[in-house]
Amino acid sequence: MTMATDKTILIIEDDTDINNMLRKLLAGHGYNTVSAYSGTEGVLVHSDSVSLILLDLMLPGRSGEDIIRELKAKRNVPIIVMSAIHDVDKKVDLFSLGADDYVTKPFHNEELLARIAARLRTPDMESTVSSTLNYKDIVIDTENFKAICNGKDVELSKYEFELLVLLMKNPNRVCTKSIIYDTVWNDENSADDNTLNVHISKIRKKLKACNPDTEYIETVWGIGYRMKK
Repeated sequence: MTMATDKTILIIEDDTDINNMLRKLLAGHGYNTVSAYSGTEGVLVHSDSVSLILLDLMLPGRSGEDIIRELKAKRNVPIIVMSAIHDVDKKVDLFSLGADDYVTKPFHNEELLARIAARLRTPDMESTVSSTLNYKDIVIDTENFKAICNGKDVELSKYEFELLVLLMKNPNRVCTKSIIYDTVWNDENSADDNTLNVHISKIRKKLKACNPDTEYIETVWGIGYRMKK
């Protein structure tokens, strides 16, 4: 059963099929939704009840950049841009205009849901998070850069540590490759699948050395990784 939430997401997407798909996907994960099919309509229906906006960049009539400005001016909530555009410079321009995140079409549903959840975390919630993470017999102290598995110290490189932290912070969610690149390497272009696979393999080997009887990380083929239940 999906837990209900008081969060409302405004979907601004002119393609009816995609709009309906997003509405059903989000409703199935407990979100309330409001749909708009043009930038002008999106600005009109944007209200105090909206917690986050999914914005198709390539809307007819008006530029997505103008719509971002108007939405932010009316009420400043996170905006996740959806577009097939791959130009990195374009992404930078969007962030400078106030967009908070970016997903490239076609996207995996798990990735979109993970990015939405990340943007809906409030500062108050973040400040209450402990610096200690626990999963099975792994304990991570994020402040002191220390990892313990089955009571034994685990020597991790910077990227290995950040990768394990990301997975442990999201134990019930698939961390897509895109999210891992953005979070751990800060830039999708600075790492590739081979780099990620090597780091995951090294983490698995180090954890297995501490506890040979337990599997900690599982691969979700074609999407990413998550902690193994």
